[in-house]
Amino acid sequence: MKDYRAPRWLPGGNLQTIWPALRSRRHQGPPVRYRRERWTTPDGDFVDVDFAEGPHQAPAAPLLVLFHGLEGSSGSHYALAFADEASRRGLAYAVPHFRGCSGELNLAPRAYHSGDHEEIGWILARLRERAGVPLLAVGISLGGNALLRWAQEAGEAAARTARAVAAISSPLDLAAGGLAIGRGFNRLVYTRMFLRTMKPKALRKLQQHPGLFSRERLLAARTLFEFDDVFTAPLHGFRDTADYWARASAKPHLHRIRIPALALNARNDPFVPAASLPRPGEVGTHVTLWQPAGGGHVGFAAGRPPGHVLDLPRAVIDWLLAAR
Repeated sequence: MKDYRAPRWLPGGNLQTIWPALRSRRHQGPPVRYRRERWTTPDGDFVDVDFAEGPHQAPAAPLLVLFHGLEGSSGSHYALAFADEASRRGLAYAVPHFRGCSGELNLAPRAYHSGDHEEIGWILARLRERAGVPLLAVGISLGGNALLRWAQEAGEAAARTARAVAAISSPLDLAAGGLAIGRGFNRLVYTRMFLRTMKPKALRKLQQHPGLFSRERLLAARTLFEFDDVFTAPLHGFRDTADYWARASAKPHLHRIRIPALALNARNDPFVPAASLPRPGEVGTHVTLWQPAGGGHVGFAAGRPPGHVLDLPRAVIDWLLAAR
């Protein structure tokens, strides 16, 4: 992926984002079968974790953990592609769901957010304890930023839990990404797509916890900035959207990471402006930057139409397994 080039039949960042998510092939073997576990969180809520089932997991092989993106799940195209590659290599595979993303509304007066490193840490620690093998962790978009925030906060202690981490198409500068997705075509397509599921879930959360936030302000929200200002930021201890985006962004703290970490971002990602991406001098020695010209947002399709998204997990897992 470091030198990724998009197929000629798939030009531009938007097509490279939308087409792979909708049409490109995401497995070469049988589709993954998941076994779900529900875990009770320290605050009395729950998270659902899906484990891939299959006979090909090698003894003592690393456990690959994938944290999905905004409104994603274990059924997202990238999660299925990573499941396929994990199975091919004999790796155990797990996809924890952020609260409210597994098909059932969570219980507590909170949801999830881009800097949710405490939740990431609790999940990884539990997986590491029960697996008894090294963890390799991948975060997609929002999940990648949160994963890097965990590695930053954990510092040297992160090595006791995970051997290496990778963030794919993550908005490491949340303000830059949030403003980009709120403009022009992005606002018409991507913002509407996200708000179409986020608003109803927020309204159901308000039914659970009357008075939690302003229903009128939520209904009036037309951008992620406005949604975060009324819902995400105050529910998770931030003053407002600006405070949330500033404190949750991974970019300012990349030098604090003490385990091998990969940050993969296409420079034509519609959600993540190229100018906002970290430069080599802004990261520590443990961080590797891959910034190919193309790929879109979690796209990176390859092959003839309709293409496939299998090269992405192959390259990322190769890097994770080789990281020292």
